Amino acid sequence: MRSLVLADIHANLQALQAVLDDAAAAGGFDDVWCLGDIVGYGPQPSECIARLRSLSLNAVSGNHDLAAAGAMGTEAFNPLAAEAALWTAERLSAEEKAWLRELPQVSTVGEFTLTHGSLKDPAWEYLYSSAAAAAHLARQATDYGFVGHTHVPLVFFEASRTLSPGAGEVLDLSGTRFVANPGGVGQPRDGDPRAAYALVDSEARRIEFRRVAYDIAATQARMRAAGLPEFLWRRLPQGR
Repeated sequence: MRSLVLADIHANLQALQAVLDDAAAAGGFDDVWCLGDIVGYGPQPSECIARLRSLSLNAVSGNHDLAAAGAMGTEAFNPLAAEAALWTAERLSAEEKAWLRELPQVSTVGEFTLTHGSLKDPAWEYLYSSAAAAAHLARQATDYGFVGHTHVPLVFFEASRTLSPGAGEVLDLSGTRFVANPGGVGQPRDGDPRAAYALVDSEARRIEFRRVAYDIAATQARMRAAGLPEFLWRRLPQGR
């Protein structure tokens, strides 16, 4: 069984399709695990929702999904994120919003626990520190877990060991407990503008962290045409 792990697509259809194509060329996948923030920031929320729903999907909600669906306020968002959330909400159908609202905040798939932020605060907490990761792992009933939200590829193991996986790096499922972030698909923030994702091979007992380039200029053009904030489209080539 091969599972494609995605986080923080953020309505960037160009990046999402590049990931799907790259994963298909790398041996394919049987299902998709989505760690939230399907929408927000980007110009094609409905298209990204439809593309994911056409696949065998296990998804959890992120804070941007909940805000766009009317299930969360934007008081804690920065002004640009709040503006993009309102723009998204005005373009999603009632059915799409209902679908986003119905996504769980935590899901268990075999040996893996999936959530957007952390098990302490599924919608909001960022796992950047070993202390936050330790609190998450204390709540994680499975050996392995995936989170998104930070847009940065990172693995936290028990005993406070961390790994910043590079493109093509492979992590064995050896029994050492961890929580991993595959990085962001639609708005990476680790200095690499390429879309980030992971492939889990449950038979080979390994995870591969991957990167793929996409047509950033096409996404930027759509964002400009949509009137989305300039900072949001200018940041994409910087991977920040």
